[in-house]
Amino acid sequence: MNICVFSSSSNAIKEIYFQEAEQLGKLIAKGDHTLINGGANVGLMEAVTISASLAGGKTIGIIPEKLINRSLASKNSHEVIVTPDMHNRKVQMRDISDAFIALPGGFGTLEEILEVITLRQLEYHTKPIVFINTNHFFDNLFKQFEVSYNEMFAKDIYRELYFVAQNAAEAIEYITKYVPVVLDSKWFQVPEK
Repeated sequence: MNICVFSSSSNAIKEIYFQEAEQLGKLIAKGDHTLINGGANVGLMEAVTISASLAGGKTIGIIPEKLINRSLASKNSHEVIVTPDMHNRKVQMRDISDAFIALPGGFGTLEEILEVITLRQLEYHTKPIVFINTNHFFDNLFKQFEVSYNEMFAKDIYRELYFVAQNAAEAIEYITKYVPVVLDSKWFQVPEK
């Protein structure tokens, strides 16, 4: 299975985040899966790549040309795919992946994982989506999701679009046992004005 991992490109974050990324890389390799990620040589992206490689797993980094020119490509990926821009990078990552995991990260990570949730909601795919909530990193995001459910911006069934794992082992277990939920494809009923 090709498992796409969205994650931070920061080296300034706490060690607890690196430890979980390393554990995830090991488990991806141990399960005979392939790691797909953004291919950078910094932050959790590099940590999960090195960990998966050292554990015998295959890794594919997909990186835009602009970042190659900034010497940000990981030398630890088995295969590097260079795209013309960020849009094409995300499309390729989504197309070749069978599952998606978000480790903690900044704006890019949030944008990537929220896009795959939106595409799942609109039934462009039925692949599993997991947040690994290391150190309660995503708690405030999940509170915002609750506001969307409570204020009727999102249906309750959309809670099934993603899974919140406390650690890498829970994330991999969810993905390997995943059965897609059939979503209610009807829009909210719009009241007359």
